[in-house]
Parts: sequence; C-alpha cells; structure tokens
Amino acid sequence: MTEPHLSRDDLKAAVARRLKARNAAERRFRLYGQVAIAIALGFLVLLLGRIVQQGWSTFIDYRLTAQVYLDPSRIDRTDPGGANYDILIAEQLLKRIGVVDDENGTRSDAMKDLLSGDMGFQVLDRVKADPNLIGRTLTVSAPLRADAGLYFKGQVKRSAPEDERALSDTQIDWLDRLRADGLVTSGFNSTFFTRSDSTEPEQAGVLGAVVGSTLMLILTAALAIPIGVLAATYLEEFAPKNRWTDLVEVNINNLAAVPSIVYGLLGLAVFINWMNVPRSSPLVGGLVLALMALPTVIIATRSSLRAVPPSIREAALALGASRTQTVFHHVLPLALPGMMTGSILSLAHALGETAPLLMVGMVSFVPGVPDSLTSASTVLPVQIFIWENASERAFHERTAAAIMVLLAFMILMNLAAVLVRRRFERRW
Repeated sequence: MTEPHLSRDDLKAAVARRLKARNAAERRFRLYGQVAIAIALGFLVLLLGRIVQQGWSTFIDYRLTAQVYLDPSRIDRTDPGGANYDILIAEQLLKRIGVVDDENGTRSDAMKDLLSGDMGFQVLDRVKADPNLIGRTLTVSAPLRADAGLYFKGQVKRSAPEDERALSDTQIDWLDRLRADGLVTSGFNSTFFTRSDSTEPEQAGVLGAVVGSTLMLILTAALAIPIGVLAATYLEEFAPKNRWTDLVEVNINNLAAVPSIVYGLLGLAVFINWMNVPRSSPLVGGLVLALMALPTVIIATRSSLRAVPPSIREAALALGASRTQTVFHHVLPLALPGMMTGSILSLAHALGETAPLLMVGMVSFVPGVPDSLTSASTVLPVQIFIWENASERAFHERTAAAIMVLLAFMILMNLAAVLVRRRFERRW
C-alpha cells in the first residue's frame, strides 16, 4: 500500500512534531548529564567534607608551657639521665594549681598522663648539654598528650560517663585550671609538618612520609618517563607492523590492567629477594612504581603521537628530513603536551598506591626522615594505612589530615600537568 499524499499543512505539522520530539530528547539528555554531574559532585563534596570534618582539628595544637625547677636533690650531676623529669614536671604543675600529691604519688602519675613525653625529653637534652642548669628554673613548652588535646577540641566530653572516656573528672578539672592560669594555649600545629611518625599521636607528623614519597616519585619519574617515551616512540614510529609488534602492544595494554599488588609481588621477588635492594626504601618503592607506571606512560605517549597529523611527517620527509629528524624535530615537540600530561597523571596515580608498597616492606614503623634512596622510609598512603589501624583515637584525626596532605600533593601534580600542557600548546 502506498502512503496517502500529505498536504502542505500536514507535512509542516509532522515536521514540527519531529522537531519537538528531537528537542525534547536533547533536553532530557542534557538533564541526565547535569544530574549525573550533580550526583558525582555531591559524592565528592560528601567525601571531602567528611575528611575535612574529621581532620581539621589536627592543625590546631594545644601546648603546655611550664616553669620547671631542676632540683639538685633529684638530679645527679654525674648521671642526669637517671632522673625522672616527667614526674618532676608533674609534681611542680600540681603545686602550681594548688593540689597536694598523696604518699603514693598517684596524683602526680595522673598529671603525668596529661603531658607529652616530649616535655621530659626536652629537659633531659638541655641538662645533658649544660649540667650547670641544675639548680635553675627552665621554661619548656610541648603539646599536651593526645587525649588532653582531644578534650579541648571537644572530642572528649565531660558529660560522658567517666568510665567511658580516657580522662577522669579530676584530670579534666586540672586541665581547666591549667588553661585558666594561662599555661595551656592553642595555635597552629607545626609539629604535624616538621616531625615524622611517632608512637605518641601528639608528636606524630608527616615529614618523613612526604620526603619518602618525594624521593620515590623522583625515581619513578626518572625511570618510567624516559623508558616509556622511548619505547612508545619506537613502537609507533620505527617498529615494523607485524605480529610481534602486535603481540607487544597487546601485552602492554594487558600490563596496564594488571592489579597493582601483582607489581608488589614482582618487586618482592626480583628487587628484594634476588637483587637484594634494601627493603622499605624509596629505591625499591620507586622501582616497583616505575614498573607499574610504565605501561600507562607508553599508552599515553602512543596516543599523543597518533594525534599528530600525518601531514607533518609527510612534509618533513618531502623536504629531505630523515625519519629520525622528522620524529625528534617535528613529531615529538607537537606530541609533547599530551605526553607530559599522561606521564604526570600516571605519576599521580602511582603516588596514591598502597598495595605494592606493602609488599616491599614499606609498612614498617619509621620514626625518622630518609636521607637517601636506600634509607628506611615510609610514604603518605602507607602512613595513612598505619594510622587508621592504630588503636589511639587521636591517630584517626591525623589519618584524615594526612589524606588532606596527600590530596593537596596530587592536586598540585594535576595542576602541573595542566600548566605544562597549556605552556607547550602556546609554544607550538
């Protein structure tokens, strides 16, 4: 059957209905996209808000400043390390707020539990450096112990039952009196950025992890980027197209999808057990992450090389340039923005990896700052893992703060990728 002939008005109406349906479908698609973006942004805001809510208090430090009289009857000049400076400080603080210690010293022990061990070590170090200080009065300042700091941050409530919190009612009363006397002050917690890991939360910082991550990332970049760029350039521009290069390409794509923990097992077997690379060092971590980042760098570089118009190669060859001159003088400079972006993003991804580093021993407790590629070290993702599994409540807020530091590190790397790309795009 043939369709009946449509009049001009009917045809216009049909066209209008189709245009209306197409416009409605386009509006729905745009709405779906906007809803998807809103949901993604909502989850991102929720995640970042939860991290900031839990970790912002880490950057506030409550410090105790005390006058300590170095009693000659309590300190042996020939052996200053034999004195208990923590108890000495606690006793004098009790006296300062008008509390008399009992015969068993239980009150001084309770006061000592409010003080960071760093305060006693400060006095010990100064007395060892200058024994003539014995008999004088020193001024020392150190953070309060973690539970005492949490009380001032509102995370330990006086209203909670006494048997359900780390501080007794008496200790809370002492803290209030110390603050009322001006001995406890708040300020920016610079310790978090100037110290490394510690068994005491109030003294724990991220400096060692940041330095370890930096050393490891430098080694990863020094290995993965040159090797990956050269391998991709050869495969894309010079290698013959046959079954062997196809096999290599397939395996590179497969390696990019291999779980990261497999690279950790490879690093454990090859670098540690066979090559005897020091365990828990930036060297072995950088080698493992370089292997993991290499396939991504190769794939990103090949994609950037393919994006260069073939006319560039043809024009260079037509003017008498060799294949090598064409690639290195014309193709690579044009592909460089994409190559740099892919490389930096692959390094940012490697920075956040934890599983392969756990396999090569970087989960150990490292209280110092690494001074070389072979020194014992930890990195930010592993430091976050260790703190989150710690039993002390104060470590959990430091976990969130360390996540904020890691995110800032990665944002800076991503920003660097964008700036590098724009700079080279303007240049070429």
